[in-house]
Amino acid sequence: MAAPLLVRNRNYRLLFIAGTLTNFGDGLIVLALPWLATLMTREPIAIAAVAAAARLPWLLFALPAGVIIDRTDRRKLIARADMLRAGIVLSIMMLALSQPVPEMIWALVGLAFLLGSAEVLRDNAAQTILPGIVAPEDLEAANGQMWSAEQLTGQFIGPPLAGLLIGAGIALPFGLDAAALVLAAGLVWLITLPPQLRTSSRFWPALLEGVRWMRRDVPLLRLAVVLGLVNFLYMMATTITILFAQEVLGLSAVGQGVLMSVAAMGAVVGSLGAQTVIARVGAQASLFVSLAIWGVTYAAIGLSSSTMIVGAAMFSLMAGSMLWNIITVSWRQRRIPAELLGRVNSIYRFFGWGSMPLGAIAGGIVVQLVENEVGREAALRAPFLLAAAGSGALLVYAVFKLRLR
Repeated sequence: MAAPLLVRNRNYRLLFIAGTLTNFGDGLIVLALPWLATLMTREPIAIAAVAAAARLPWLLFALPAGVIIDRTDRRKLIARADMLRAGIVLSIMMLALSQPVPEMIWALVGLAFLLGSAEVLRDNAAQTILPGIVAPEDLEAANGQMWSAEQLTGQFIGPPLAGLLIGAGIALPFGLDAAALVLAAGLVWLITLPPQLRTSSRFWPALLEGVRWMRRDVPLLRLAVVLGLVNFLYMMATTITILFAQEVLGLSAVGQGVLMSVAAMGAVVGSLGAQTVIARVGAQASLFVSLAIWGVTYAAIGLSSSTMIVGAAMFSLMAGSMLWNIITVSWRQRRIPAELLGRVNSIYRFFGWGSMPLGAIAGGIVVQLVENEVGREAALRAPFLLAAAGSGALLVYAVFKLRLR
């Protein structure tokens, strides 16, 4: 019987632990950052701007990031990006130590943008480096373990701990995140990799080479567009979750952290169970299952005032998300040539993640417009109901047009 992947593969073990640390830190600020924003203002569009700023770099920088990743040492790039993120988070901590006033929200927006910019390089490089660390037959297991650890630390442990830390001081989660990022950078620096096949082309020819490859691969292009719409709907709904939890469900920071932990347990279950589901029903059918789950869960959240029902819906939402992620990430890691992986993966994520800041802003606008017509509570429910309808439409499209081959 073969030893577990984490035991027999030193490089993967270092990457796994480093990723776990960074995701733990991300889990702290995923609650602390919007909570800090709500201490500065209650305006939905301003709060949405913080979330949008963190995701906007995926729209602006994903394409050039792919060229950079294929031209540089990915290990050093990940470590340096984590150190940069640590410095930015320390700046947010200093902002949190100040007396919150509404004008400070725009400084927070700017820092969120810088943090997201470093994340574009870090996350793309980390996903690109994995096929050089583990064998092709281990990709599902490695991705499943990475996603499970991400959700366990980033959503199950991080947010409730952040809720407790916020009670002692809003700056504490940011300080702990910075320490985790520095330690993760050191672990990544210890990874040893085989020689990387790097592109020697100039910037624009290298980028166009990746674009041409992506255009020729119709299934991958369609999958990227569908993911972009999925993430637009996700951000439109979940950007307002912090206000929905406070004003509709009546949750404190600790309660919000617990709710996020329930969602994280769904992600862990989805990550660990994905291989079984795929083996039984196939990758194609599993994608349809994910889309169906999203539609039902968004509707349940939008129509409910029960914390139990919302928690169960978020559990299911994240389980479906992990099923989708493990199928699609492993599929494209095998499909894209190694020398093009950074560029094509970044183009894919440009479509898939570039829509997220647009979705975040859309969520704030929807709430603002609906509130003027029918009131605050109905406005906070509207993004979830729109996301449910959109997920249903995407399911119909996927059944007829989305094929993995």
